[in-house]
Amino acid sequence: MRVGGCAKGAGMIHPRMATLIAVVTTDAALEPEAADGLLRRVAGRTFNRISVDGDTSTNDTLYLLASGAAGAAEGADLARLEAAVEAVCGRLARALVADGEGATKVARIEVTGGRDAAQVERIAEAICRSALVKTALFGEDANWGRIVAAAGAAGAGLTPETTRLWLEELLLYDRGLPTGAGRSPEAAALMARPELGFRLDLGQGRAATTHWTCDLSYDYVRINAEYRT
Repeated sequence: MRVGGCAKGAGMIHPRMATLIAVVTTDAALEPEAADGLLRRVAGRTFNRISVDGDTSTNDTLYLLASGAAGAAEGADLARLEAAVEAVCGRLARALVADGEGATKVARIEVTGGRDAAQVERIAEAICRSALVKTALFGEDANWGRIVAAAGAAGAGLTPETTRLWLEELLLYDRGLPTGAGRSPEAAALMARPELGFRLDLGQGRAATTHWTCDLSYDYVRINAEYRT
């Protein structure tokens, strides 16, 4: 079985799909119900975990086209097919973020240690859509306060006394107190990368998720200020 894909998107990219067109193809044979379930699960773990500007529109499309040339996918083959489709969709989703309007940086936002999936998804989404977090990314500022504040504002039960925040392996915030590492040369070097990651551990359980976002630059403002319908 083989899987391929292509996608188009620039702005108004946010969870619950967004303004994008994505087509995934496979030579496996799938019944419509199986294809629908597979694609919905994969979209929930890929395209619905990215954000460019926090806006959604009325138009989005994700297709899965199965030619059947390789025969039916069942049992273990179906599981492998779903993993392959997720790998393709994940790569396309991250490429959409990197290609966002005016984007200069891509940030991986991991939220771990949650009570349940709903909590970590809500917090990750809030961080990804925060304008202050996104402008800090553009300014290459390891601003722990903006990330923790966005997480708290999600209203999902963040407890400062159990929460920790890392920039890659650099601990920025430790259970209620900043570590001071955000102003270090190590933090500056990490923030200068075109792709970087933060991990927020809630210290409340074992649920986890990963979302992707980009910075908010001068060019994003220019592009959207000059645009006319």
